[in-house]
Amino acid sequence: MTIHVTEEQFASILNTDKPVLVDCSATWCGPCKALAPIVDEVANEYEGRAVVCKMDVEECPEISMQYRIRNVPTVLFFKNGEVKDKSVGLVQKATLTEKLDALM
Repeated sequence: MTIHVTEEQFASILNTDKPVLVDCSATWCGPCKALAPIVDEVANEYEGRAVVCKMDVEECPEISMQYRIRNVPTVLFFKNGEVKDKSVGLVQKATLTEKLDALM
């Protein structure tokens, strides 16, 4: 299941021993819309093993600035609360799963 995260929830989402994938996107972004179902598939496949979130950069400007998100979609990969990897732009599902698997 994909979690839609707000700025208030963000820190608590990272407080886990599981890898965390955060899809940073915007409602007006075409590539973001194309990536959304891929992120949902990953969320379903990794349920219980990873936390998969979606974050609207316009609703979470502080987080966007903190992690220097300048392009959307940007997918951040966290482990133990730290960014370990990222991808920018529309990517294939295999790219997301490889990065998550590397954090397991």
